[in-house]
Amino acid sequence: MRARGFTLVEVMVALAIVAITLPALLMALYQQVDDAAYLRDKTLAEIVALNKLTEMRLVVASTRNIKAGKDSGEQTFVDRDWYWWAETTATEAGKVFRVDISVALSEERREQPLFKLTASMFGDLAIDPDGLPPEESDGGGADGGGPDGGGSDAGSGSDSGTPPETIEDIGRSLGIEG
Repeated sequence: MRARGFTLVEVMVALAIVAITLPALLMALYQQVDDAAYLRDKTLAEIVALNKLTEMRLVVASTRNIKAGKDSGEQTFVDRDWYWWAETTATEAGKVFRVDISVALSEERREQPLFKLTASMFGDLAIDPDGLPPEESDGGGADGGGPDGGGSDAGSGSDSGTPPETIEDIGRSLGIEG
């Protein structure tokens, strides 16, 4: 009578199959984890770009002017430093301005950002290179006032006539506290 069980050859074949398939399964799992991390970073970069676009739109709504040109900066979001680059250009449509915002995790990745956003800003805006509201840029004095030297009540809501620097300044100029 023969005892039931696996022979040594059968056990070795089973171990060889497991040894071949287990690394392939682990590689697939690692690839999924890497893809999830990439998608998380890409989503967070999109939020940073949208936040910057919203900030730019608030500044334009508050000051009623837009400056064409390039800007860049660093922003901390979700305990990480994000680098952004924005470029605003006038278009052939006159009152339409193109805004391109790129976001990356490091300054070295400027040419290969995680996220690129292209948007348009519309409106009856004046391009003012000094950042002053249109009513004040036509003035005559060095103090930035109008022809009568009194200045204008329109613009950013500050006494200096310069655009607000932060979101909080914009909120105060719009009468929003908190």
